[in-house]
Amino acid sequence: MPVSKRQYLNPESRWMLVLLATLVSLGPLSVDMYLPAMPAMRDTLGSTTGDIQLTLSAYLAGFAVFHLACGPLADRFGRKPVLQGGMAIFVLACIGCSLAENVEQLILLRFLQGIGACVGPTLARAVTRDLFGPRRAAKALSLIAMLMALAPAIAPGFGSLMMLVWPWRSIFVFLAVYGVTMSVLIHTLLPETVPHRQSLHPVTIGRNFLTLLRAPLFMSVALGSSLVYAALLCYLSASGFVYIEMLGVPLEYFGFIFLTSVFGYFVGSATSARLSAHYESNQVVLLGALLSAFSCLVMLGGSSLWPTSIYPLMLPMMLFAVAMGLVLPHAMNLALQPYAHMAGTASALLGFIQMGVSAIASGSVGSLMDQSPAPMVWLMTALSLTALAIIYRASRRLASN
Repeated sequence: MPVSKRQYLNPESRWMLVLLATLVSLGPLSVDMYLPAMPAMRDTLGSTTGDIQLTLSAYLAGFAVFHLACGPLADRFGRKPVLQGGMAIFVLACIGCSLAENVEQLILLRFLQGIGACVGPTLARAVTRDLFGPRRAAKALSLIAMLMALAPAIAPGFGSLMMLVWPWRSIFVFLAVYGVTMSVLIHTLLPETVPHRQSLHPVTIGRNFLTLLRAPLFMSVALGSSLVYAALLCYLSASGFVYIEMLGVPLEYFGFIFLTSVFGYFVGSATSARLSAHYESNQVVLLGALLSAFSCLVMLGGSSLWPTSIYPLMLPMMLFAVAMGLVLPHAMNLALQPYAHMAGTASALLGFIQMGVSAIASGSVGSLMDQSPAPMVWLMTALSLTALAIIYRASRRLASN
């Protein structure tokens, strides 16, 4: 039976932002909840640390790859059908992960889980662009980021608590239930927002992607913000082993470590929303890139001086999280702003670059890890400095135009 339009949320209501934030949260929940379980998964499946970290890389790879189809499909058939299809894949993959018998199966299923999960953040950004337009989207994305900060605040601690009562497989059962709930909410509350339906002809799709790939601003913003995000994923993929095994943090306290980062991200997102009324997005992105590079340099120096303490890692990460709150919403706005007619495709390519770079970075940190956090910190520093160089160059180009 068709859903009455009266059941849809008012696009201008705060509840619409909450719904979009829960869609965007699908990504961080799928990553952060199982971080404290990684050592236990390694032991249960008789695997290695590197192989277990590949489950995160596989998830990010699936998340990246499906962007290339997700965007064009959403621009052709609408946001809702693609969201519902992605939720179905996500739920089935979560159930499969909960039943996996070896690490090879888990790697494959996490890849499929990433394919399903990518529709949430990707199309939530496109819906935001559809509803709020080019100028108001930056503020809306910042507010969504503030609400989304609840996911990484709760997820590691909740995952740790579940591990104290149930085996690690219960985490994937919870994610499956979350996916089913989101599917019901999408069906009931989310209106279709696609403004113009694009052709699925390969020539049209190729032309749209080529337009974006040839746009210097789009590519600079996409690469710069992706490198900042990749630095975060390096931290997340190694955090379970660094804090629990190397630095001796008890499992039940693991989630509290992330509260400082979540607080930083909340502050950064709130500041980002306020700055959107007074500064251009490129200025806010540059400020965030400077802050991310500075925080990684502080982390590098502090962890070298006090290698057995959690504070030289935890406290600079709070500052890095502030930088993330500044960079990501405004980078999304800059990337999508000129492309209202193909916002789904632009959001998809941005997500593909972001997750592809992150998959490579998180896979690399797994192969570099030894008995100290040093490889993780060095890689994060290199990524953030490279991001700053790219974003600074793009900002100068914009200022000269």
